Amino acid sequence: MSFFSAEATTPRVADLAGLLCGHGRTIVFAKATARLSLAVDASWRANALVRACAERGVAAEVKVCEEVGRPLLRTAFRSDLAPLAAAWTTGSAKSVPRGFGLDGAILRMWVLAAGRWAEGSYLLPLDPEAPDTHEPLVAALTQCGLPAVMHSMGDEGPALRVTGRRRLGRLLELVGPPADQGCADQWPAVSRMRVVS
Repeated sequence: MSFFSAEATTPRVADLAGLLCGHGRTIVFAKATARLSLAVDASWRANALVRACAERGVAAEVKVCEEVGRPLLRTAFRSDLAPLAAAWTTGSAKSVPRGFGLDGAILRMWVLAAGRWAEGSYLLPLDPEAPDTHEPLVAALTQCGLPAVMHSMGDEGPALRVTGRRRLGRLLELVGPPADQGCADQWPAVSRMRVVS
């Protein structure tokens, strides 16, 4: 088991940065508390994220987002989320913190929120409304041994594409086993890895 894998670390609030790597958003109230919210494409993702948040001492609820008709994960306003929100904000824009590093726990949250298979590659969707986060996240993935390339998912926006047996094996090692049986089709798995590199 890798020292940086999700299973080797104690769950912490900072792991929720994985939600911000994708479409997650923070809202700050009175500069002292913040809320994290994220629309997801499947109920298994929402349920798994509620459990993952609870493991980190953060209560979250799921509602239907009327704008997109998808489950919406949302926390309450909390003081322990304010540092995360501040780190991921420059001015009024979402940004990757300077020196940001990915580990298994943060990657697991990103995979839970949005990771998916496409044509033998694994995609980690990015936030199309925060283009300045894309290149820093490419660099962060590369630093943890997962070189990735930009990929367009059409109307769904940009993603980082991880390909090759070694890289995908490394991703699986870092994020650990599937959160539950319902997510197996969208979880990194050796049996679905393309034989490249």
